[in-house]
Amino acid sequence: MSNRVSLTTQNRLIVSGLILSTVLIVLIAIFAIFNIQKKLNDGYKSFGQVISKILAIESMEITRGLNSEKTRETLKSHSDSILKSHNDIVLIEFRDKNGNVIYSGKNETLKNPKRASITVTSPLEISNKNGSAQIGSVTVALSGSIINQISSTTRASLLFVFTIAWVVFAFVILINTYLITRELRILQTGVKKISTGEFGYKIEDQDVSTEVKELFDEFNDMSNRLHLYEEQNIEQLTLEKNKLEAVLMSIANGVVVCDNNDKVVLVNNHAQKLLEVNEEKLLNTEIQQYVDTDGNFCFKDKIEQFKDTPLEIIESKPIDFNITVDKRVIKSIISPMFTRNKDYVGYIIVLIDVTKETEMEQMRTHFISNVSHELRTPVTVLRSYIDTLYNYGNEFDYETQKEFIGTINQEIIRLNRMVNDILDFSKLEADVKLEKEPVNLVRLIEECINQVSVLTQEHNIKVEVSKDNEIPDVELNYDSIERAFTNYMSNAIKYSPENGTIKVKISNHGNCEVEVTVTDEGCGISPEHQKKIFDRFYRVENNTHTIKGTGLGLNLVKTTIEKHHGGKVFVQSEEGKGSTFGFIIPVKAVETTGEITLC
Repeated sequence: MSNRVSLTTQNRLIVSGLILSTVLIVLIAIFAIFNIQKKLNDGYKSFGQVISKILAIESMEITRGLNSEKTRETLKSHSDSILKSHNDIVLIEFRDKNGNVIYSGKNETLKNPKRASITVTSPLEISNKNGSAQIGSVTVALSGSIINQISSTTRASLLFVFTIAWVVFAFVILINTYLITRELRILQTGVKKISTGEFGYKIEDQDVSTEVKELFDEFNDMSNRLHLYEEQNIEQLTLEKNKLEAVLMSIANGVVVCDNNDKVVLVNNHAQKLLEVNEEKLLNTEIQQYVDTDGNFCFKDKIEQFKDTPLEIIESKPIDFNITVDKRVIKSIISPMFTRNKDYVGYIIVLIDVTKETEMEQMRTHFISNVSHELRTPVTVLRSYIDTLYNYGNEFDYETQKEFIGTINQEIIRLNRMVNDILDFSKLEADVKLEKEPVNLVRLIEECINQVSVLTQEHNIKVEVSKDNEIPDVELNYDSIERAFTNYMSNAIKYSPENGTIKVKISNHGNCEVEVTVTDEGCGISPEHQKKIFDRFYRVENNTHTIKGTGLGLNLVKTTIEKHHGGKVFVQSEEGKGSTFGFIIPVKAVETTGEITLC
């Protein structure tokens, strides 16, 4: 950049010098031509004065003693001879002492009569004893053609001389400038070679001054040292660079590195996956131009905020914000990058996928809202019914009191179920080991069906049980499997229509697994909800599913079966045609961390 500025300034000085010298030469030429023209005009005028005086003397001599008529003829003859012999004289005129024209002759030999440029008048005098007396005057008019020719020739000669002088002067300046800047251009070329990494480049030092030759020698020595340093360290630098890139590429979070011109210089694999963009499309582009799935420039405003914030503040408190790419929530953190000398070199953007955390937070908030609502309803009912019985119980008959107590009992059962769900969730999420023993699974399921018989009778729902022959005993935790199956049954009862049927099936699944399914005739579940139906706090909320709950029941089933029994849960459903919830557990189950372990 500095070389360009110096070169431009030098050119300006050269051009300014040429312009100034041109102006001076032109001014000198104009001044010289003006003075020469003035001298020529003065000399030409003196020449006319001499001619008029000579003519006056000659005229007096040749007309001495002649009468007026003879005088006029003599003057005419003499004037005509003079006009014919001198092309520059265009007019000779004689007048008497009273100003009357005696004779006026024009040069008739001129084809194109020219206007007189100089007119000179001299007196006609005679001498007597009293001195001299003027008896008239003679006027001579000169055309100035001679002086014009001389002036033109003089101006052309001077202009030619000054032009040649200016050309020589300019050529000398340009040659001198070229010779001076040639060495600088050679050095500039060498610096460019070094800046592009061409270490070892040498400058030829022929036909240069001694001082410049020493400079070239020092440059060549520096270039050679850089070449040796490059050979010794390029492998180590490459290794360190590859290590750094490997570390960044293997980081679990996304990393985008930008220089101080906002150009992306590095993007790791996870960042490409999160931003859904190839490395080729992102490298060497400005990160502000990246758009998310909605077409928004999601980094632009934050990068501007980052640049407007002082580095000492942004270093201690990086800017963090969320962006959305293809329904994924990505937390972005922008931090400045410095060298060991604390020189700012750019910034780094760390990308963290917080989609699950965001969804969990939303579900947790929804769960708290649901639980608060679900707990408040039975508590309100209990308080109302108990207060009524306490204050007015003596006024009710036995059937009314029994109805009140039955309602209170149902609300207590409901409240107890919600509290148990919360407690079981906390218990099963913890890394506890459940005690297992061989259990007759068919008998366990029949007992669970008996426990919910009150609910099935209340809704007039029929339960049909089918089973394979020789169902083996299964090693399981009785209480947790009982709660899981009861949860399936409770959901089936909730969503089954009046006078409907619930089908329970127990069957062998392979040689060492047992499958249990519960099929209802409810409204069914759409495919998008089936994918998340077993997630914690997740509830299907729409015009069809309006029954409230904590959103923990099915997640408890999943945790019980898969985490603590090494089994698998599943759902099969079609909207408007009911649902089938089931689980598969190995006969000899073991606790896992989420993976299914078969016997």
